Amino acid sequence: MELAYALVTPYTIRKSRTGAVLGRMLSHTTNKLVAMQMVSPTMAMAEAFADSIRPGSNPDDEFCRAMIREYIRINFRPDPETGHRQRVLMLVFRGENAHAELERITGHLRISCHQGDTLRNSFGDLIVGRDGQVLYFEPAVILSDHQDDLRIWLDFLRTQPTILENTCRHDEACGGVERTLVLIKPDSWRQRSSRPGAILGLFSRTGLRITGCRVNHMSVNQALAFYGPVRESLCQKLSPHIGKVARETLQREMSVPLPPESEKDLAECVGVPFALEQFERLIEFMCGRRPSLCPPQQLDEPGTASSLALVYEGPGAVEKIREVLGPTDPTQAPDGTVRREFGANVMVNTAHASDSVGSAVREMAVIGLHEPHLVPVVERYLNNNQEREKGR
Repeated sequence: MELAYALVTPYTIRKSRTGAVLGRMLSHTTNKLVAMQMVSPTMAMAEAFADSIRPGSNPDDEFCRAMIREYIRINFRPDPETGHRQRVLMLVFRGENAHAELERITGHLRISCHQGDTLRNSFGDLIVGRDGQVLYFEPAVILSDHQDDLRIWLDFLRTQPTILENTCRHDEACGGVERTLVLIKPDSWRQRSSRPGAILGLFSRTGLRITGCRVNHMSVNQALAFYGPVRESLCQKLSPHIGKVARETLQREMSVPLPPESEKDLAECVGVPFALEQFERLIEFMCGRRPSLCPPQQLDEPGTASSLALVYEGPGAVEKIREVLGPTDPTQAPDGTVRREFGANVMVNTAHASDSVGSAVREMAVIGLHEPHLVPVVERYLNNNQEREKGR
């Protein structure tokens, strides 16, 4: 199994095309997205990465590689006026032909209208003057060249935070910068589709920046901690209603009149177990395992269900994200919201968003967003390759 990465360029991110690029990749590849991270290269990292792009074997190939080297040196460097670093999104895929598939989806650097449905054909540009000089070049996505440049990124990422700090001078002037968490839930990852990218596209309407992200596999204990506050709320909201339904059902089916005060007893003996069963189903939906059936030694193991965790940052981030997300029940959500477009019911409602800055801090801590995620994935792959080479 190969490991290959793609870098979504700073320009593509600034133009809010991240969702469209991700959606195209996910729907067109058989590779599995195993890790992702938002990265801010330093000047030294930009130079080292540009230097790692090896010369091509023929003049045409070298022409393209020279363009990439120059592009990286100019566009990956921090802003010369403010010192603010650019944002680059690293996507890591695993598959039998990971490199070849990403190259096919991305398209050639000599961007033209004859490439068909490729990322560079849709989101990149190459304008050449009559004299053959390149007037403008935007590759949209840059692919891994060889394992050496993967090691360069790995060495750099070991020293970097997994969630970027605020780097926008405009927001600093406005004040009130918030961070909020979004989870694109497992129902969007059960089959190959562009749906996660489309959801990102809707959230891009907020004008907020993505400063952190990771492919997430909640353990049972993480899911229990994450949704712990929901457990009591479900009991309080559902049990009285179920008590009323149980009383009406018993009267109808058994033709026995029951006093209204019996609803309280029924809420306790029927409503509470019903609410707890809904909580069990929620945990199973998020991590792929029912808590009551999970052996104790597996409670902290990564679950089988995938989700995508995203940190959005900017003024009023919590309110802006929740407005685009829509209410918990997709049938009650306004048209154009994420849950209206993609949700099915109260549980399978596509995405979660923190309801306050405090909740975002707690939830990010529960799923370990500040802990390295991409680095361990790449380290395991490179170490395994090294062991295989020794075995030969």
